[in-house]
Amino acid sequence: MIKLTNLQKKYGDFELNVSMEIPAGTVVGLIGKNGAGKSTTIKAILGLIYPDGGSVEVFGKTPFEFKKKEKEAIGAALSDSGFSMMLNAEDVVHILKKMYSDFDESYFRKCCSEQGLDMRKKIKDYSGGMKAKLRVITAISHKAKLLVLDEPTSGLDVVARNEILDMFRSYLEEDNERSILISSHISSDLEGLCDVLYMIHNGRILLREDTDVIMGRYGILRVSEERYNTLDKKYLLASKKEGFGYSCLTNEKQFYLENYPDVVMENGNIDNIIIMMLGGK
Repeated sequence: MIKLTNLQKKYGDFELNVSMEIPAGTVVGLIGKNGAGKSTTIKAILGLIYPDGGSVEVFGKTPFEFKKKEKEAIGAALSDSGFSMMLNAEDVVHILKKMYSDFDESYFRKCCSEQGLDMRKKIKDYSGGMKAKLRVITAISHKAKLLVLDEPTSGLDVVARNEILDMFRSYLEEDNERSILISSHISSDLEGLCDVLYMIHNGRILLREDTDVIMGRYGILRVSEERYNTLDKKYLLASKKEGFGYSCLTNEKQFYLENYPDVVMENGNIDNIIIMMLGGK
């Protein structure tokens, strides 16, 4: 559904160069620190910026070859975009009717009602969570085959985040060929939603891994310096010097549990991977 091949974009000293693939029916998470290149990648996929090199394909075409059919098959929710704050949801309905031939007005109204959005209240008077929900409802209300989401739950409390994630799950259940690309720095959102994770740092992909592999096979070893010096390091992805010795990231925790029963092992998660891959050696 999406294929990036050596996608390149330069902004001053920053240079993006990434390759990734999102098959139909897959939820892919893009993780990394602020400024790593997540938003630039998403904007290139949506055709909002021109690449300096490489290629972007969505539905087998470049974004600049899209006709109305391909544009309508994408739902986007970007953290720095939206409707005029002086509009209300009733105004949004009229806009979406003109934009999308498959816009489902009854579904849009149902979602707004379920999420507590007053249709006649101006968007400027919505809370941050309400504005985020409106962006998501807009993205999913025209039967899109692909959702592209840039930090859709950023700055929201846990209740609002869970409600938005539930909307994504419902969207996926309606059609098993639908796909989602979501960038986020909130690991719990990605762990419960994504099939695959890509880690991006300084414009490069550092890691591509299935989420269930991360949760099942990755781990953090906490060892003394003496024990660290005797470890077989062939399955260590990164190590970090600590006051007690070393923290080590592995993608084969069972190997170390079986061969070094004295070491302290913690289960891996996305936060651990980010900290170790970006802060370790």
